[in-house]
Amino acid sequence: MHRDPQAISADLAALEAQHLRRQRRLIDAYPVAGDGTRATVAGALVRVFCSNDYLGLAHHPALLAAQQGGAAGFGVGSGAAHLVSGHCHPHHALEEELAAFVGCERALLFSTGYMANLGVLSTFVARGECVLEDRLNHASLLDGARLAGARLLRYAHTDALDAARRWAALPHCTLLATDGVFSMDGDVAPLAALSRLASDHKAWLLVDDAHGLGVLGANGRGSLEAAGCTAAAAPLLMGTLGKALGCFGAFVAGDAEVVEVLVQHARSFIYTTALPPGIAAAARAALVLVARESWRREHLHALIARFRRGAAQRALPLANSLSPIQPLLMGRAAGDSARALRLSEALFARGYWVGAIRPPTVPAGTARLRITLSAAHSEADIDALLDTLAEVWRQEMGT
Repeated sequence: MHRDPQAISADLAALEAQHLRRQRRLIDAYPVAGDGTRATVAGALVRVFCSNDYLGLAHHPALLAAQQGGAAGFGVGSGAAHLVSGHCHPHHALEEELAAFVGCERALLFSTGYMANLGVLSTFVARGECVLEDRLNHASLLDGARLAGARLLRYAHTDALDAARRWAALPHCTLLATDGVFSMDGDVAPLAALSRLASDHKAWLLVDDAHGLGVLGANGRGSLEAAGCTAAAAPLLMGTLGKALGCFGAFVAGDAEVVEVLVQHARSFIYTTALPPGIAAAARAALVLVARESWRREHLHALIARFRRGAAQRALPLANSLSPIQPLLMGRAAGDSARALRLSEALFARGYWVGAIRPPTVPAGTARLRITLSAAHSEADIDALLDTLAEVWRQEMGT
């Protein structure tokens, strides 16, 4: 980025002209106790269809009570990094429970999923080694490889055969990385095939299951479970606490020695303050609910099916996703970013908050509305959203 003030102004003006400038909306309150699907924004009540709170746990009374109890017993902040004086009982217990939940020997907490991926890649990849990644991987996986000084190569999206072809041309590939569920498309990686590929080449497989954990699999254990794989299929498994678990933070799970290496060498773990203990306590409460209340996943997947049926009936062009992430594609026509913004604003004016996703978050020509569903939504919420989507779509498309 240029330091020249005129260049900075020109950059912002160019983003504005291309309809690519990002904006934040300020939430005033969630007026209905225990319900994160209704928010007051700039004085207007809107239904929220852009949150990653997939199981509707972020406002659950059990999590609120656990967070308050953790803060009362251990303070609001942890005060230091885990390796200094910040590692409290709620952290340690959560790591053990997360490891047991995903079927690994050990888990390690990180402040965010971004920091977890940076920590893993900088630890297990040496400068100059090759890393093979899905073309649509999350930015943290791509940035982690670059910051590690690795040679980053990308294969066609969810194409294990293309990954194998590219691997055959590499002198040495240390690590294969993929999202489990892709954050902007909602589709899933071919984890069984990628696991076999990494194993055949004696390389690490890193799976970022931020959007699969808690949602996919018969027991909510994520993308690996849904693919019929055990935890051993991905020696490096990253999951977040801020999506289906309704909290904040992330973890990496694997064999005990693998996690111990991260404790010793992952700079994004060593040199940052530990999560607030109350957050760890709330995540423990969320894990209990994920395991006990399977109805949340069942209801969520029923809503996904209902939404997709309704979209097909209304000729709304959804991407091929069976996850809570339901992208409504603008097509590759010129001005797709502007169209996505207009549709998002039209929906917001009618009381529906749906995010417009544009480049560079997604590739050029693939702007979309990213609609996300939650177990806290009702069938009536889904039907009302569909009717409103169809109305604004017809108006925008002139049909």
